[in-house]
Amino acid sequence: MTPVSYSVPRGKIYDTNQKLVVYNIPEKAIIYTPPKNPQPGELLELANKLNTFLDMTDKEINKVTDRDLKDIWLVVHNNGTDLITKKEEKLYQQKKLNDEDLYRLKLNRITESDLKAMDKNLAAIYRKLSSAIALTPSMIKNENVTEEEFAKVNENLEDLPGVDATTDWKRGKTYGETFWNMLGEVTSEDEGLPAEKVDYYTARGYSLNDRVGKSYIEELYDGVLQGQKEKVKTVTDQNGNVVSTDIVSEGKSGNDIVLTIDMEFQAQVENIMQEELVNAIQKPHTDTLDTAFVVAMEPKTGHILAMSGKVYNRQSRKFTDFTPGAFTYAFEQGSVVKGATVLTGYQTGVRDFGEIVLDEVMRFKGSGTFSSYEVMNRINELEALERSSNVYMWKTAIEIMGGKYAPNGTLNIDPKKIETIRYYFNQFGLGIPTGIDFDNETAGIKGTNTSTYFQIAIGQLDTYTPMQIAQYITTIANGGYRMKPQLVKEIREPNSNGNEPGSVIEEIEPVVLNQVDMSEEMIKRVQQGFWLVTHGAKGTARGYFKDEPYNAAGKTGTSESYKNGVKTWNLSFAGYAPFNDPEIAIAVIVPNAYRDGYAQPHSAANIISQRVFRAYFNPNEKGHQTTK
Repeated sequence: MTPVSYSVPRGKIYDTNQKLVVYNIPEKAIIYTPPKNPQPGELLELANKLNTFLDMTDKEINKVTDRDLKDIWLVVHNNGTDLITKKEEKLYQQKKLNDEDLYRLKLNRITESDLKAMDKNLAAIYRKLSSAIALTPSMIKNENVTEEEFAKVNENLEDLPGVDATTDWKRGKTYGETFWNMLGEVTSEDEGLPAEKVDYYTARGYSLNDRVGKSYIEELYDGVLQGQKEKVKTVTDQNGNVVSTDIVSEGKSGNDIVLTIDMEFQAQVENIMQEELVNAIQKPHTDTLDTAFVVAMEPKTGHILAMSGKVYNRQSRKFTDFTPGAFTYAFEQGSVVKGATVLTGYQTGVRDFGEIVLDEVMRFKGSGTFSSYEVMNRINELEALERSSNVYMWKTAIEIMGGKYAPNGTLNIDPKKIETIRYYFNQFGLGIPTGIDFDNETAGIKGTNTSTYFQIAIGQLDTYTPMQIAQYITTIANGGYRMKPQLVKEIREPNSNGNEPGSVIEEIEPVVLNQVDMSEEMIKRVQQGFWLVTHGAKGTARGYFKDEPYNAAGKTGTSESYKNGVKTWNLSFAGYAPFNDPEIAIAVIVPNAYRDGYAQPHSAANIISQRVFRAYFNPNEKGHQTTK
């Protein structure tokens, strides 16, 4: 007696509003469960019978190789004994040739005309039968099985040992290309278990040809979505042929999952990104621009409301999805990180509330000059955030690293103290994994040029991912709690009636990864500075947000970068709304937005941010503002 397991429908995926996102499309299927030791002649006989009923798909026929055809030819022609000479047979008996030698000789002597005469439909069926694993249900055909094929196989099951006509499934997606990359994919039966994870899955009772999630959400939640197979007790005779079967345990469909993503909002975000990328590309000096990222999170829970990465191909004028880049692609993020710099200044004691710092042209001996985009003179930290002073931030970082700026002096810092700044930046999620749970997440790259260490203060030294920036702005928005980014909020029972999820099995609770060391007063001070960015008389983003009803706060950013050896500028914005009780925090990054040496030709990051906020607070809002 041998247990045989039969697959069950995979769990469904719903969005945060319980709208069906990923589901199973039932398909007629012809399966084969081979005995323990199927013989080639028996398989060929079965293939010939099935060949009268089934037309294999072009995809399966095209998988048939010349080697496959030769193997079948040998089975049909008495194992190719006529292809071996008497001399070769004698050498074989003398053990001067072995089985492998004879097999190779036979293969070499099968001619092209022999192969052309072969029935490729038969070959495709035989290929499926011969590759099936003993006592394991394997698919012969599950695409485009016609009513007639299904009926004929069903009517002749007694004459088709091991064959069954049943129902299979394939994955369908309600929202087409929206968020498709992050939803992930499931392996085909031909692919079966991923080679690098065979031991992991087989130890958990999976068969080699089982379909499993192979990327992102489908992979991460495979154990939930997979379900429990139906187990059947199979009795075989002494020759390994199946003589009877009994159900040991009924199968159970996979559980469903409910995402944190709002798919309608997600679709709007993707559309906004595409429209604004196309608009920006029309501007001068933007030949390096082709990509944008958006991550939108709920500050109090870490729930990801929408996330997207888009890449535009100028030749085809089409977009490709690069959403995983939100946590796998790190680059210079610019001034959006200045909130962390101010807070680090407070916490290390080099800055007090309201302390005045001179924004001037900084001159270092042997290192040239450094300045903000304009000389701001005497400013405090609120003005430094509002107007995006580089000098305030540089002087703060230099003092944290044990130095003190002196005009025309040398940059005297303790390089080891860069780690003090990184330690506090890490508390906001900058420079460390965010906890999103995908193995390919990057933590970014740490800059190693000690002469530019002070540039960390303006996001121009270490690189960060869009997801890290989203986690950072969320931490400031919620008062200092770094939340684990989450894409799934519930696991539910499967519901066979209709397209609504069943009862809740598990609610996935929000996870606080850490609380920052800074006091509530410190964080509120930076929050005030962020509000001035969007509403202050000299706020760098006031032109986009001062009249918006949702009362956003945030920080703009620009940073130098390179693409294919060309110096460019990245544009970014990180913010949240409403200011007094944040519901949404966003990070928007447009890398390589325009070439260096030219006046900023567009403000795509700010415009995208404005439109994303509008889409969230007023889903029916279609217009957009492009004025500064």
